[in-house]
Amino acid sequence: MDYKIVRTLRCKNASIPGTLGKLATAIGSVGVDVGNITTVHLGHHFTVRDVEVFLDNEEQLAYLLDEISRLKETTVLEVRDDVLELHKGGKIKMINTVSINSLEHLRKVYTPGVAEVCKLIRTQPSSKNIYTAIPYSVAIVTDGTRILGLGDVGPIAGMPVMEGKAALLQQLVGISGIPILLNTTDPDRIVETIKNIAPTFGGIQLEDVASPRCFLIEDRLENELNIPVMHDDQQGTAMVVLATLVNACKLSNVTLQEAKIGLVGLGAAGLSIGKFLLKYTSNPTLGTARTKDSVKRHVEQGGIPSSFDEIMQTADIVIATSTVGGLIKPSMIRKGQIIFALSNPHPEITAELAMASGATFAVDGRTVNNLLAYPGIWRGTLDAMVAKITYEMYIAAALAIAGAAAERELVPNVLDPKVHLAVAHSVARAAVQSGVAQRPLDDDYFENIDVKKPPWI
Repeated sequence: MDYKIVRTLRCKNASIPGTLGKLATAIGSVGVDVGNITTVHLGHHFTVRDVEVFLDNEEQLAYLLDEISRLKETTVLEVRDDVLELHKGGKIKMINTVSINSLEHLRKVYTPGVAEVCKLIRTQPSSKNIYTAIPYSVAIVTDGTRILGLGDVGPIAGMPVMEGKAALLQQLVGISGIPILLNTTDPDRIVETIKNIAPTFGGIQLEDVASPRCFLIEDRLENELNIPVMHDDQQGTAMVVLATLVNACKLSNVTLQEAKIGLVGLGAAGLSIGKFLLKYTSNPTLGTARTKDSVKRHVEQGGIPSSFDEIMQTADIVIATSTVGGLIKPSMIRKGQIIFALSNPHPEITAELAMASGATFAVDGRTVNNLLAYPGIWRGTLDAMVAKITYEMYIAAALAIAGAAAERELVPNVLDPKVHLAVAHSVARAAVQSGVAQRPLDDDYFENIDVKKPPWI
């Protein structure tokens, strides 16, 4: 089951045998699951424990507290939202890479020494790649119109997501992700704004921009900038879907190139998935969506128009990005189907229910997580210093993700640094082999593939 909120209850329990058991029973009686239990204070007369609970909503929390209040041996001292606590002050900050702890250092890092570097870059612009943070800085740009499963919440409300992306880029591949919040949804203004700030960055990552505007914005930026552009909701998601499909087909003895694939939902993710699957398999996908324009775009890039019923009845593989929780009913599942129900936070059908209904494999958006793709794609792209991320580089990323999964697993651990290193090296190698790399990468660069920790950790 998916939960919307997590709370920690600080409970004071009388030191009487069975008190903790009664508390656990009370929590379970209102349909709430228990997470971590931590002892804060162990005393002669009472014990204080933090009890983590997973809830559907605030109303359920009220029922839970009312139920606990009936226990004579237990008092709830505090209800804490650890997610909010974790976000206090934000999740990222800028830090120095050099210490400035003396006048000598100050004169080198700032005035007058910095003038020498400025003059060098002015006469040799490519020197910025050596003497500034530009080549490993990525703008994470959003207008806040398509935030997770929340929709159009605006750019400021989307900032926690952008901070999360930035924090993960730094932790996993050593790249500085800089959130950029745009207070406009006009494609022309978005494009012009990004073009004007582009000199600051080595790449542009579009994030949570609603379709169909995201397609126009990305296309224009790719054509008008000389640095790489990626829309994570499109290419990032598509590469993880492809990686997961490669392994699912391998484990179920299905030939991906021959399978009939149906797409339910043709927004940013769905349309991009169809585009890459067509190129990879030479097999057009069936597609259905709520709007005729979405289906039209699918057809224009080689897809086949279909209906929800036809896809459920005939497709070997169903990939749903509809944003409609519970759309796929258990009775619709055919034995042997592979089901990807990717809408967050509520999938079209839970993986457990799909498997119980006859699916060979079933996954949701928690498994098919684009975090597996974008950090390594960016690191390899920036290492190779390419102007545009090519199809070959994206496919290399997908195959690297698939290859990094443990035996009989569909995807690897998203927080394993070696996975992101493997993706980075595969992307960089594809850039070199296809002739788009502007930075020469010798064998020493690729020899770190088996180290326990990547060089940027």
